[in-house]
Amino acid sequence: MKIRKGDNVQVLSGNDKGKTGEVLEVIPKTQKIIVKGVNIRKKHVKPRKQGEEGGIIPVECAIHASKVNVVCAKCGKATRIGYEIEKDEKVRVCKKCGAKLK
Repeated sequence: MKIRKGDNVQVLSGNDKGKTGEVLEVIPKTQKIIVKGVNIRKKHVKPRKQGEEGGIIPVECAIHASKVNVVCAKCGKATRIGYEIEKDEKVRVCKKCGAKLK
């Protein structure tokens, strides 16, 4: 997968189209990611210990990686990712401006 934990991404389709956020978790097996502030669902939590409160809490759910694009830090646009090889190392590159991504 070209998307990594810590990347800033923009959602391309769905209910949260246009929103941006940081990638919190990457799940390569299912090609899904969890983005901060995107795809919020309500989770009903039961109290497990005595004195602990239950209730309904908002939780970020996973979305498919194909529904997001990485936002380039240099040009500030949602872009696809390319690769270049520098000194026997594979480096991610912005397809629009050519800047290296961390």
